[in-house]
Amino acid sequence: MGVLVYLESEENKFKKTAYEALSYGKALADKMGSKVSGLVINCSDTDSLKKYGADKIITIDNPDFQKFSSKKYSHAIAEVIKSENSSVVILSSSANSKFIGAHLSGITDAAYVSNVVGIPESISPFVVKRTCFTNKAFSSTEMIDGLRIISVSSNSFGMIENFNDSTVENFNPENVESNQKIINIEKETGSITIADADIVVSAGRGLKGPENWEMIESLADTLGAATACSKPVSDMGWRPHSEHVGQTGKPVSSNLYIAIGISGAIQHLAGINSSKVKVVINSDPEAPFFKAADYGVVGDAFDVIPKLIQKLKDRQ
Repeated sequence: MGVLVYLESEENKFKKTAYEALSYGKALADKMGSKVSGLVINCSDTDSLKKYGADKIITIDNPDFQKFSSKKYSHAIAEVIKSENSSVVILSSSANSKFIGAHLSGITDAAYVSNVVGIPESISPFVVKRTCFTNKAFSSTEMIDGLRIISVSSNSFGMIENFNDSTVENFNPENVESNQKIINIEKETGSITIADADIVVSAGRGLKGPENWEMIESLADTLGAATACSKPVSDMGWRPHSEHVGQTGKPVSSNLYIAIGISGAIQHLAGINSSKVKVVINSDPEAPFFKAADYGVVGDAFDVIPKLIQKLKDRQ
């Protein structure tokens, strides 16, 4: 009755959230007194997983799984659960993993809890801590007996190295036909994705036009951060929709979120609330974002940002 962790990858590389999910799974397995296995689909970089404590790595190498399908992936994971006699399944909080969580819960009749931020407070009863109300509160949720599926919030647990010389086994699931059809995939073009970033630099209409985004990209490069934007900015075509963050865009769970020239509409705040530290730079002292921020600077971004970049470079 072990722990199974689905390890998400892209272009033969594991995402940061995969290592975090495996670290969480290892800690949970230790608390349960059981083993942790990692499930890999079409990714050969299995050696990197040994650093994070997997007892076993199960690989599925099948061209039918090259494009994501929640139905195909969920049925394959269900077969592995049955084969390994797993009692807990760990997923990340990516969009694809959330699709899998709901689908897998339906076909296995399992309890599914998302947005989990810590190891269970107790094993019997099985109680997990999760965020709720757009990350404004926490809930202690008891999961019923039977198979349990946990989705771990990004940047909530961290990557904890715990080397284990894992065994590697191949698994061949049945091919399940899916009526889902992928028409187009729009990928982020930056070197650091919003989902994996520890730091996100985001800007809004206060930048006055797309021609002024160079200083935002310069600040992001200096910090090793991802760039993002508010909904109006992406709607006006100043930045690609892949950078739109907020309740109607991509959620952000970074360690540091810097908002520049963003007033702080409720939909935007709801999507970035789980970021650990929020910094706002705005010329309007009455901007709603100041009430939600940990730190605030009242000033013109065109004056503040160049000075901030220079100070950061001086310290490097």
